[in-house]
Amino acid sequence: MKTTVDIPEDELRDAMRFTRATTKREAIVTAIVEFNRRRRMAELTKRAGTCVDLMTVDELQQARRGE
Repeated sequence: MKTTVDIPEDELRDAMRFTRATTKREAIVTAIVEFNRRRRMAELTKRAGTCVDLMTVDELQQARRGE
């Protein structure tokens, strides 16, 4: 989708440097993908520990040791 957006040059320059992108488009797409990935992970961590059917870390380690 084509969109015209006024992005501050210094922010875009940093995005290109951090993403190692060779084009502005690549930097923006990479930044959006990364932003969405982090938001999805944040949503998952909100739910961490809310499932009572999962093993705890200690239970998992005991099972791996055969105890």
